[in-house]
Amino acid sequence: MERFVMIEEISDGKLYTSEDMVNADAQGCKGCSWCCENMCDTIVLDPYDIYSLCKGLDKDFASLLLEEYIEIGLHDLLSMPHIKDKGRGCGFLSDAKRCTVHTFRPGICRLFPLGRYYHDDTFSYILQTHECRVEERDKVKVREWLEIEDLPAYEDYVLKWHAFVKNLTNFMKEPAEPGVKRNIHILFLKKFYEAPYDLSKDFYPQISERMKAWEDSSMA
Repeated sequence: MERFVMIEEISDGKLYTSEDMVNADAQGCKGCSWCCENMCDTIVLDPYDIYSLCKGLDKDFASLLLEEYIEIGLHDLLSMPHIKDKGRGCGFLSDAKRCTVHTFRPGICRLFPLGRYYHDDTFSYILQTHECRVEERDKVKVREWLEIEDLPAYEDYVLKWHAFVKNLTNFMKEPAEPGVKRNIHILFLKKFYEAPYDLSKDFYPQISERMKAWEDSSMA
């Protein structure tokens, strides 16, 4: 979910790469679960997040909705899933206030308190300064903080998905024939989220194929 603000307003003003050290390690959060309890609808899930949750939990997208772990909302003018607040915060939060899906947690959760700053057809990592409630944090390499297997492939996907969504959002801002935008909402959600991914195969070729098919269709 994009925010249009000055980088100095939300971060320390520095741009980081995955190889940089950053003051982000909350040392197990020290018993704090504020972000897990209060930021659910801001945890917008991309297709890789859904792929990972389905694989890790052995569930499909419909089950995640039915069991109220996620819900659909309007993000960047498109229908996308986000974490559902179940009254006490994220449904993946245990009674002991610990994440039960930590090893396959969504990308935004992996980042926090980092964020992404998109610029010049690429992106950098930023350290958000007004989000995490844990004040004493240690330095950690961004790559190690993210704990993502094959990080270059993931970063390439993130960049392509961001550009794809941005182009589609720009289209949604333009006038269109009645029913066109409604169809886009339905088809976008179906093609990139509801339609099952083959969990036994690598995610990245599958999402690339879906994005190409969309761009080659009349919906592009």
